[in-house]
Amino acid sequence: MTFHNVIGQEEIRDRLLQMTSEGRLPHAVMLCGPQGVGKKALAIAFASHLLGDNNAMVKRLEHPDLHFTYPTIKLPSMGSDHKPISDDFAHEWHELLTGTGPYFTMDEWMTAMGGENQQAIITAGESDALVHKLSLKSSQGGYKVSIIWLPERMNIECANKLLKLIEEPPSQTVFIMVCEEPDKLLDTIRSRVQRIDVKKIPANVICQALVDHRGISEEAAHRISRLANGSWLKALEELQVDTENRLFLDLYISLMRLAYQRKIRDLRKWSDTMASFGREKQKRFLQYFLRMTRECFMYNFQQPEIVYMTEQEENFARNFARFVSEANILSLYDLANRAIRDIGQNANSKIVFFDFTLQTIILLLN
Repeated sequence: MTFHNVIGQEEIRDRLLQMTSEGRLPHAVMLCGPQGVGKKALAIAFASHLLGDNNAMVKRLEHPDLHFTYPTIKLPSMGSDHKPISDDFAHEWHELLTGTGPYFTMDEWMTAMGGENQQAIITAGESDALVHKLSLKSSQGGYKVSIIWLPERMNIECANKLLKLIEEPPSQTVFIMVCEEPDKLLDTIRSRVQRIDVKKIPANVICQALVDHRGISEEAAHRISRLANGSWLKALEELQVDTENRLFLDLYISLMRLAYQRKIRDLRKWSDTMASFGREKQKRFLQYFLRMTRECFMYNFQQPEIVYMTEQEENFARNFARFVSEANILSLYDLANRAIRDIGQNANSKIVFFDFTLQTIILLLN
């Protein structure tokens, strides 16, 4: 997996290669940016470069000096004292990487692990395993590379152990972190890594990649590239006939109509439906709620170039958008973000979503 597998991001690629060629490579790099911009792809491509692009083991992502760390779950088959580690799911991880490629979501990873209804974290057991792996000599006499996907999901015990490892890194070890929410990391970790911000992919780059790699028409690629809003994952999602967004749009429409009509009993049923989803899916709906609410607000300005909606979304916004205004847009955002926080803290989802619907009634009629 090389830089040829990365969609766009030539500036970041050149920066990484220049640091290496000039002998300025830090022992810890953190690639930060929104989902779908290619952080994981960049990390794997850079690791492959450091370990030797032409190495057969590198091409198969089976190099003994390449170590992956990622969020995991606890399966019912695991013992009560067992702290899940990445090695427990190494087969699933390798299959997803080599099959789907480096562009995949947390939801896809949860499905691969068989734990859609759990929340994945990086445990203290993982940091212990990583200390052991990196204490060994390089099998090829070169770099040892540790790629950590979503380090913000480390629990505090793991984060503290990893901090010590970064402060006193083993010889010729390079840490490459792939992070979406750096503010959730310990300040002491952030201060010891070189942060590189990975920006959204330009629409024209996504458009060309869709034409080149997916064989679709330029017209369709142009529409999808605008909707993708800088995310290759979003672009791939739009290519699918039956996407999760269709379900989320239906749920959004139902919520807003029931809230406007003050149908409390039906809103209770809506809340029960949401509660039946896994927590990761619940949070994704709330993120969709934020995006769709923003688009409805922007729709009111009647400037198509600043609105990013599908045809189905726009059909609904045409009549609904006027209910999202300066008077309630910020409060609706706060409401959804609180719900995301509560779901992330394992609050009772039935209570969270029913309260969410009741507050939506108040804000829509504000």
